[in-house]
Amino acid sequence: MFAIEDLKQIVILNHLNDEMLAKLIPITELLLFDDKEIIFRQGDRARRLYMLLHGKVLLEQRLSDQITVSVSAIKPGFTFGWSAMLDEDTFTSDAICAESCKAFSFRQEKIKALLDQDHSLGYLMSQGLLRILKKRLDTRTGQFVKTIKHHPDLLDLL
Repeated sequence: MFAIEDLKQIVILNHLNDEMLAKLIPITELLLFDDKEIIFRQGDRARRLYMLLHGKVLLEQRLSDQITVSVSAIKPGFTFGWSAMLDEDTFTSDAICAESCKAFSFRQEKIKALLDQDHSLGYLMSQGLLRILKKRLDTRTGQFVKTIKHHPDLLDLL
């Protein structure tokens, strides 16, 4: 069994009050992954939300059979696999352990049912997910702009 303090290690959860965190404990599962283990693949059905406790997870997108691009590195305390919180059916990237990992997980049907029951908890969790999305969008926008600014064919246009 997990304690409320364990859940407070997760950024998306650390702003929730103790009563809300207590509601999450019964649906929280601890998962262990080996180095280089694939947690999920791009196109897999999104059935779990993951919260990294220990290790490092790389999110990668396969552009072709020969080309894979790392789009993000997840550090302890952060969440990935948030497609399971949406009405999305599939993950949009691969999640691969860069080292052995330990993560909390919520099964999609359990977390969505809880958030449907407790709208205050649902609102705060949604705000946390929106912060994740905004941060990733800001990062990707910055990467895109940097790439455009340094592209040799576009330098003369800038």
